[in-house]
Amino acid sequence: MRKWVLIAVAAVACSKSPSMGTSLSGAPSARDAATMFMGAVKAQDLQAMGAVWGTNQGAARDNMERTELEKRLVLLQACYDHERFQILDESLGSDGTREIRVQVTRGNRTLTPRFKIVQGPSNRWFVLDTDYETVQAEFCTRRS
Repeated sequence: MRKWVLIAVAAVACSKSPSMGTSLSGAPSARDAATMFMGAVKAQDLQAMGAVWGTNQGAARDNMERTELEKRLVLLQACYDHERFQILDESLGSDGTREIRVQVTRGNRTLTPRFKIVQGPSNRWFVLDTDYETVQAEFCTRRS
């Protein structure tokens, strides 16, 4: 009898799903999406970037061809790499999106792109647009 109880306990333990949030993509809030994206950039973690960068359909990693996704993420990682960043403010954008101003500092230069954040599946938030034009000339062409 004891053997069956141990087998049953082991089966239940093995069948449990991962804890809440460990396999979810996106972020619980728009501000968290921007913070998680910038943290993944700093860590050079393309997987984490792809989990929070996306559209109202969900994470880019789940909705984009892998080679194309990696090319885009490598470019974004290079352009948004930073010594520090700060979330300045959040405002309501068009169509239910949020706009978050992110102050990005690299060397003696500081830029403030406006990230556009969108809500996707399961009420998760994704970085839709990083305002590439704001950082392109200063951060994408040369390193400091």
